[in-house]
Amino acid sequence: MTLEEVVGSNSTEKKMETVTQALEELLVAAQRQDCLTVGVYESAKLMNVDPDSVVLCVLATDEEDEDDIALQIHFTLLQAFCCDNDINILRVSGMRRLAQLLEEDTQDSNGNEPRDLHCILVTNPPVQPLQCQALQHISSFCEESRCTNQWVPCLELQDR
Repeated sequence: MTLEEVVGSNSTEKKMETVTQALEELLVAAQRQDCLTVGVYESAKLMNVDPDSVVLCVLATDEEDEDDIALQIHFTLLQAFCCDNDINILRVSGMRRLAQLLEEDTQDSNGNEPRDLHCILVTNPPVQPLQCQALQHISSFCEESRCTNQWVPCLELQDR
């Protein structure tokens, strides 16, 4: 391994860690401000009605979801829609960490199913737009990724 490979991989690792932290901060802040839409169906509905309000689409899966053909078809359609409407997209693994961040129970006290966390939209309301460094950091990361022909960058959320 050359020095460039060691230094390059270390800086890439640090960058991914910072982007992951920014995503976690953004999701928590957006949820506090009621700027999250959670669920594949709910997200598709919102993007059909008001795509201009969406600033980020997070598509989340774990290994067990890789064989879910219906989910993959939904993701493909959502990604195409996001690309057509200049909406930043991130693929994320680590559904348990995502549930922790959004304070989701596996089942609520009434025995209802948990929300579908496979697709999460961050919206930017026109009245009080989200003004946070995390959103700017994520947007820059997505733009840099597109410049290197990585249209849907992937992040891994680590359990804590």
